Amino acid sequence: MNVPKGGRLIWTSTPDYEDWRAAVEEQCPDACDEERYDFMMGANRDQLQFEREELSHRYPENILVIADLGLWNGRFPAYREITSGNLADCLVPTRDTLDIQWYLDKYGDLRADDAHHDGVNHYLYRVWNPGADQNQKDRLKEKILAGTVSERDLDRVTKRLGEEIARVYGWSPGRRKREREYER
Repeated sequence: MNVPKGGRLIWTSTPDYEDWRAAVEEQCPDACDEERYDFMMGANRDQLQFEREELSHRYPENILVIADLGLWNGRFPAYREITSGNLADCLVPTRDTLDIQWYLDKYGDLRADDAHHDGVNHYLYRVWNPGADQNQKDRLKEKILAGTVSERDLDRVTKRLGEEIARVYGWSPGRRKREREYER
């Protein structure tokens, strides 16, 4: 999987050895290729924990995860809420994950692509606006399940997580594009 053009990678479960070569060769100069690979993968798992600690920021509202699920019998829209409101809790692989990457897209949205045995799931993470009432939240959830949610719908009752992520990493939060549908 590759981060879409203009996006910024936060973490991937399949690191590129070339990105790690200098550190691995410094730490394991006499190791065989398999040992170097194992070292890289262990260090990469440690990096995920580091990223979670860096992004530990609690919002007063729940985080909404909007999913485009690739299942054995087709693609389906879904959602769930991260009730802790903690940004770090977005970076948790599912138990079926074979390959996952989290990234900030060019529009300032936190996203993940999650490959598993049946296909690939795509996730979009947003936080509820503090003023959103339950009726607004329920209507948005209905639109998500119907596959008709738009950027305007999302912007009414949620906000992007990119501003906080960009602040942590010193990145630009991304540019906005009007009337972009959230389908992949």
